[in-house]
Amino acid sequence: MARPSRVEAAAWLMFSAGGMVTALLVPVLMLLFGVLFPLGLLTPPDHAGFAALLGHPLVRILLLGLCVLALLHWAHRFRYTLFDGLQLDRMRTPISVLCYAAVLAGSVWAAVVLFG
Repeated sequence: MARPSRVEAAAWLMFSAGGMVTALLVPVLMLLFGVLFPLGLLTPPDHAGFAALLGHPLVRILLLGLCVLALLHWAHRFRYTLFDGLQLDRMRTPISVLCYAAVLAGSVWAAVVLFG
């Protein structure tokens, strides 16, 4: 049996980290900003307070981390869906390059939006 490479281990680590962070934080953010604030069940933060919160560098770094990890989780899951589910294993290299290039592009875009 072949021993998994360090790159493969790192990819699975990022996949699981992205899945955990996405599963824990995205539903909370969706509940707050998609349901509770619009329905008036909770008082939304005022614009000045929210702008101050989003202006803090640590909050921006955490949001960027959430975006990057969610994109890595998506790329790894989508890549293996194409390999195993659609039996496109013969196209392993182009699929991997496209998936992780999309992660890189999305991460750069998120960084530009958050820090630009």
